[in-house]
Amino acid sequence: MPFLSWFVSAPLWLHIVAVGAWLGVIGLLAEGLYRHTSAGSEIARKLLHIGAGNVILFAWWLQIPAWVGITASVVFSAIAFLSYRLPLLPGINGIGRKSLGTFFYAVSIGILVGWFWPLQQYHHAVLGVLVMTWGDGLAALVGQRFGEHPYKVWDMHKSWEGSFAMFLVSGLVSSLILLSVYGNSWQVWAISWTVAVLATGLEAFSKYGIDNLTVPLGSAALSFVLTQFLL
Repeated sequence: MPFLSWFVSAPLWLHIVAVGAWLGVIGLLAEGLYRHTSAGSEIARKLLHIGAGNVILFAWWLQIPAWVGITASVVFSAIAFLSYRLPLLPGINGIGRKSLGTFFYAVSIGILVGWFWPLQQYHHAVLGVLVMTWGDGLAALVGQRFGEHPYKVWDMHKSWEGSFAMFLVSGLVSSLILLSVYGNSWQVWAISWTVAVLATGLEAFSKYGIDNLTVPLGSAALSFVLTQFLL
């Protein structure tokens, strides 16, 4: 399509503006959902969690330089951290909230971009972020809505429905990304579902929102290592 071809070749500043606009819209929707509906802060957080993470696809598609992603990660990490002390994002982080999930979320994206962009292995960073974005985000929503079979890990309450959603979505996300890069093979399917097992375990055993760091980094690292050996 002519517009898409033009947009891909457009100047970097226009790409940054487009990504910023996407994040702004998602942020406004999440805050509006919190302020003006009965959905509550958890739904608002998950909307932001799922919507914002997809910027990694823009970064991959548009080949946005690593320094842009790292800089954005630092800025949003600082905002997220301050929001635990100041009412900057009341719909996303309550003051004094024990979970640092939003902060770890922003940090993980910067680490993955800084790690895989220089290697030109962009898809592993994308995989890690989207496993966190979609897997972890939908696992929480499914667990809250349909979690009729709970289990407990240390002092954390989980559900088998939520964990299964994490496993299923992580496997599908990993498969789609790796299939798009390497094509169809048994190795791709094996790597994808092995990543899903690890991501599900990391999500179940993480506290204080640190799964937003362990899940993307662990998933991307395992994907990278296994593709080096099997593909």
